[in-house]
Amino acid sequence: MVFWVSASLEVEAPDVGRTTSFWSAVTGSPLPAHLVVQPASGRPGVRVHPHDDAVPAVPAPASFPGVRRSRVYQVCVDIPGPAFEAEAQWWASMAGGRLDVLERRPEFAWVRMPGGPRPLDLLLQRLDRLDGPVAAHLDLGTTDREAETARHRALGASLVAQEEFWTVLTDPAGLAYCITDRDPVTGKLG
Repeated sequence: MVFWVSASLEVEAPDVGRTTSFWSAVTGSPLPAHLVVQPASGRPGVRVHPHDDAVPAVPAPASFPGVRRSRVYQVCVDIPGPAFEAEAQWWASMAGGRLDVLERRPEFAWVRMPGGPRPLDLLLQRLDRLDGPVAAHLDLGTTDREAETARHRALGASLVAQEEFWTVLTDPAGLAYCITDRDPVTGKLG
C-alpha cells in the first residue's frame, strides 16, 4: 500500500477566492493538487485526506527576496489529550507506518510513512484540552522564519504567537497555520 495525505482549506464560500490568492502567494505558484481551497461543507477548517494511490511529486521550495526557501511541508492534526493515543494509532495503522515521538516535545509525533518523500508530512499534536473536535493546520518550513513571517503579514496574515521553533499566524479567512524553523528540503530543524 502507498499512503499519502492531502489537505483542503475549507472556508466560507465568499472567502474562497481571497484564500486561494493568499495561499498561491504564500507558495509562490498556483496551488498544487495536494493543497486545495474549497467552500466549507460544515465548519471552516483544514481537513486531512488520506490517499492510497500514486504519490504526487514533492514540490520544490519557493525562493523569495529576503527568504532563501519556503514550502508547505506538513499538515498537523491537533488532537485533544484523551483521544491522542487512539487517534495516533489509527493514523499510523492507516499509513502502514510508525509513530516517531519528538523527544524534546513529546506532545508531537510524526507518522513516518514507508517509501519515499511525500508532498505533505503528517504530524500529530496532543493538545492540553480534554475534549472538542480533532482539527488540523498547515506548517511551512523556512530557512528564515522572521523574514517569512514578515512576508506573510504583508500578504494579509495575522500574528497569533511566537514559540521556540515556530510562529503561529492566521490567514485572511481566519485559519491558523505555523511557520517553522524546519528546512523545507531536508526537514531538519534550522
